[in-house]
Amino acid sequence: MKKGDYVRIFDTTLRDGEQTPGVSLTTEEKLEIARQLDKLGVDTIEAGTPISSEGEKRAAKEIAAAGLDAEICGLARTTRKDIDIAIGCDVDAVHTFISTSEVQMKYAVNMTPEEVLASSIDSIEYIKSHGLVCEYSPMDATRTDREFLKQICKAAEEAGTDRINIPDTVGIMIPTSMQQLIEDIKRVVKVPISVHCHNDFGMAVANSLAGVEAGASQIHVAVNGLGERAGNAALEEVAVALDLIYKRKTGIDPKQLYDTSRLVAKLTGMMIQANKAIVGENAFSHESGIHTRGVTVAPSTFEPIKPEFVGRKRKLVAGKLAGTSGIRVELEESGLHPTKEQLAEVVKTVKELGDKGKKITDADMLAIARSIMGKVVKEKRIVDLAGFSVVTGIGVIPTASVRLVLDGKEYVASETGFGPVDAAIRAVQKLTSPLVNVRLKEYRIEATTGGSDAIGEVIIKVEDKEGNVVSSRAVNEDIVMASVEAMIDGINKSLLKSRNRKK
Repeated sequence: MKKGDYVRIFDTTLRDGEQTPGVSLTTEEKLEIARQLDKLGVDTIEAGTPISSEGEKRAAKEIAAAGLDAEICGLARTTRKDIDIAIGCDVDAVHTFISTSEVQMKYAVNMTPEEVLASSIDSIEYIKSHGLVCEYSPMDATRTDREFLKQICKAAEEAGTDRINIPDTVGIMIPTSMQQLIEDIKRVVKVPISVHCHNDFGMAVANSLAGVEAGASQIHVAVNGLGERAGNAALEEVAVALDLIYKRKTGIDPKQLYDTSRLVAKLTGMMIQANKAIVGENAFSHESGIHTRGVTVAPSTFEPIKPEFVGRKRKLVAGKLAGTSGIRVELEESGLHPTKEQLAEVVKTVKELGDKGKKITDADMLAIARSIMGKVVKEKRIVDLAGFSVVTGIGVIPTASVRLVLDGKEYVASETGFGPVDAAIRAVQKLTSPLVNVRLKEYRIEATTGGSDAIGEVIIKVEDKEGNVVSSRAVNEDIVMASVEAMIDGINKSLLKSRNRKK
């Protein structure tokens, strides 16, 4: 394998990814994701299966008409009816497929090998007669009789297909067997080979890369590894591994990976596990003392990937495994400069709380530091709350009016929302966006006492446009008041961190 050889990225988030149980996207949502995928730099966007519904057909048409740089592809069974519907969507390519394993030919399509072969040839020739790119998949290829698979791939090449995709439909391969399979196919055909791996045994990415090692020049992927059952090969993992480990070229802009992941998670409702590679919340977070000390001095000690390479930021986390260096850096970014003795006491207290099972937020750590330093250290308050009011009720649109002091000047704004908390936070953001454009990343309410008059604790995380995240909390018997106070405190911390970094 030569360094620098180009590998095509065929994204199936909008087709196989949408087959994830519980996921259903509107035409508008599919178009929004398609535009982001194009911005990311994928080579092919599989827009869906147009024959399956009017909505799928409409989405494929709109994506094809959106003027994107990526090749737009529609999926079709090896039937002229399916293919005609796909062609009618003005796509650039048709991906046609049929079962070729003994079990699927018998129970899924009820066809003989001879019928499957004839249907494949007819469909490929029909697609090519319309001047479209054709990608052909012998479905369940990895469980197909090897000689029959070679026969049908050779026949597909002779019929004129542009690419042959080898699907590991039920995810049963291991990297060595995948490599051997692709090598076998490469001995029979000369057209580009693609791989489509499922993650049933957690090896979709490894098997996809093994396919490339054997000579495949395209990988089917889905954002966040979405797909049937355990999903498909994750786009973000495949792209970064190809770039940094294999030194292979792709069209992917890695800085767009995190934004793409978050958009897909938001629109599909499929949240990302915290320890997910590349895009998980903890992918570039460090708590262990030896780790935090290492990355604050030389990031490469414990980071094989620079966070900025994939549009992320490093985060040092306080907890029972935290180290002095990481806590010192976090405190200094918030404007606190404890002495050596005070810092040691902060670290000791953080560890004791961690041993009791408490999750330490930025706000906790700052409160601990202020207390140990023997005085309330007041950062320069850039934003202060001067007053606010809310109107809500049956038949009334929740509305909030907020009066803030920004850099010594008083401003007032009103906003509506889905509820009084949402309206109040929107009003705060409206006034403060010229100073710092933050989004509410996480919002949580916890009752600290019992009863209907319980004191509520609001815990939030806000993220600025550079990806820096800070947490804040506020306690009040009025939950709207606690929410506004926490938001303003978070905005002040974000501003302070930003200004300290620029010094």
